[in-house]
This record gives sequence, structure tokens and C-alpha cells, in this order.
Amino acid sequence: MDRRPISLRDLGWVRAIAARLVRMGVKPNHISLLGVGFAALSAACLFLAPAAEPTGRSILFLGAAAFIPFRGLCNLCDGLMAIEGGLRTNSGEIFNDLPDRVSDTLFLVAAGYSVPNLTWTHELGWLAALLAALTAYVRVLGAAAGAAQQFGGPMAKTHRMVVMGGACLAAAVESAAGAPPGAIVGGLAVVAAGSAITIARRTARVLRELDAR
Repeated sequence: MDRRPISLRDLGWVRAIAARLVRMGVKPNHISLLGVGFAALSAACLFLAPAAEPTGRSILFLGAAAFIPFRGLCNLCDGLMAIEGGLRTNSGEIFNDLPDRVSDTLFLVAAGYSVPNLTWTHELGWLAALLAALTAYVRVLGAAAGAAQQFGGPMAKTHRMVVMGGACLAAAVESAAGAPPGAIVGGLAVVAAGSAITIARRTARVLRELDAR
């Protein structure tokens, strides 16, 4: 089975957590859904940010950033549990992919609503979410047509989490310093532009592979 190449998957402590969850009887699909829960917590922090005072807003941005690594850990563990742990199921492919689309949408749309007094960022958040979903759509569509799954960037799932995590941390500093908001807007713009490039690159690779047959 094609798998996203992630070096963190080989870390001993990540594998130890996955193995422990397997021994506890936890299912990979449950971990995939837990990842959505962490994304929802990040999204809740972002939605609440505009109504908060500067200090509270900084705390909420820090909270949004703090839950991102936990979502990433869920993304690592569910695959390890399914493949290395021998818990792969017929429905696993759905649980492996669909929750990520939900998580991306929740987080990116919420980020667009987290910046007060800039209503056009709402549209930017929705655009980033749409383009992020399309990167996965091209990958899955190519695989359905018989091509290898394309996990490349420049704005694959892992890259999106890193960019927006950094944007949330920077937004916390901005709010504490009383500076104009810009980090979240910049992060969303990078995700949207990078996702558009990713869609084009993945599509081109899929077409070349299929036409070469």
C-alpha cells in the first residue's frame, strides 16, 4: 500500500505509543477520529479569538497551535497501528483519509474567522480549505485511475500543519505586542498558494504516468 513518506514515523517513541495503543485494544479508526477532535479544539480556539482581549487572544492562539502536534501524532499512530500493528480493516482507508479532510476544513476555515476587522479573511480561509481538499482529491483520483499516489508538496498535509502552527504562534506574539494581525493571513495565503501549486504538480505527475503506459 502506498504510504505518505514521513520520517517521524520511524521515531522510537512514536512507535512505542502506537504499540501501546494496540495492546490496549484501541482501533486505528478511533485514533483517526481523535485527530478530528484535536483539530476541532484548535478550530474552537481560533473561532473564539476575535472576541477575546489581547491577552486572552494570545492564549487562544497558543492553544490552537498546541493541539496541532496532537493531531499529527494521531495521523502517525493510526497508520502504524493499522499496518505494523496488524489492525488494518476494509474501512480503514476511509477513516485514514476522510477525517483529515474534515480536520483541514475545520482548522483552515476557523483560521479565516480568527482575524478581527478583516472580513475578507473569511474567504481566504474557505479558499485555503478548498484547495487543501483538492490536493487530496487529485492524489486519490490518480490512484483510482491506476497511478501511484502523489504525496509531494510544496503544501502537503504535514506542510500545512507546520505553516499554520507557526502562524498561530506568531499570531500569539502579535496579539501580546499589540501589533496588527498578519501572521494568520500570511499563513493562509501560503497554504492557499502552495496548495494550488501542489494540485498542479500532482496532476501533471499523474497524467505523465498514465500517458506513459
